[in-house]
Amino acid sequence: MRTLLFLLIALFSMTSASAESLITSLSNHRVLINSNYTGTSIAVFGAIERDAQTVARATGYDVVVTVRGPNQFLVVREKEKLGPIWINQEQQKFPLAPAYLSVLTSRPITEITSIQLRQRQKIGLRAIINAPDFTNTRGGADKDFRDALYRIKAQEGLYLEDERGATFLTPDIFRASIPLPATAPPGDYNVEVTLFADTVILAKTLTHFELVKTGFEEQVGFVARDWSLSYGLATALIAIFFGWLANVIFRRD
Repeated sequence: MRTLLFLLIALFSMTSASAESLITSLSNHRVLINSNYTGTSIAVFGAIERDAQTVARATGYDVVVTVRGPNQFLVVREKEKLGPIWINQEQQKFPLAPAYLSVLTSRPITEITSIQLRQRQKIGLRAIINAPDFTNTRGGADKDFRDALYRIKAQEGLYLEDERGATFLTPDIFRASIPLPATAPPGDYNVEVTLFADTVILAKTLTHFELVKTGFEEQVGFVARDWSLSYGLATALIAIFFGWLANVIFRRD
């Protein structure tokens, strides 16, 4: 009898968990970077589907859209002025830091869910940056370096959080706009959309888009990556040639 009761509870929980499903789509899955590229944005569209037995929730829904760019190895160094020069002191390594990170929400994230859930599920910009796996923890000594990384990336427009970045067009349909500055690096970008109601996660989806170089910029990037020695020598020769040419043109006899 007890086993049957447990099975019924588990079945009910599974049914409740699948009461709402989330369908999302991107306006573009491939963004091309050319010589005239000055940044762009990608729209995320989403729809909430409910089964026949589920009625609309009285409190409504919330969404959090988290966009992560390609990972990169970063080192944040503390500098100290010693007389007329600056010298490096301590440093903190971030082996897998996203080159781009944005969080778009339908309301302030503190109103959407609890701090415990945010930390556990790594929801929100601060929760991601302060997560134990974002860098090595050193008993609190790493906090200033995490804050410095966030500050530097935010100034570059690459780490951002917009508490009104997602908008519900109807109670079940929403839209969010992902800003991509000109400094956003090429690569694969993951877009995770999380659906909330009453501070509880109901559903998640994961999709992605690609930021790629095209034309002359693509060829230069290919040569610089795969023929680095030849690229370096050619760059040096071009610089020497133009230096000599400028000297000839502007030389005074």
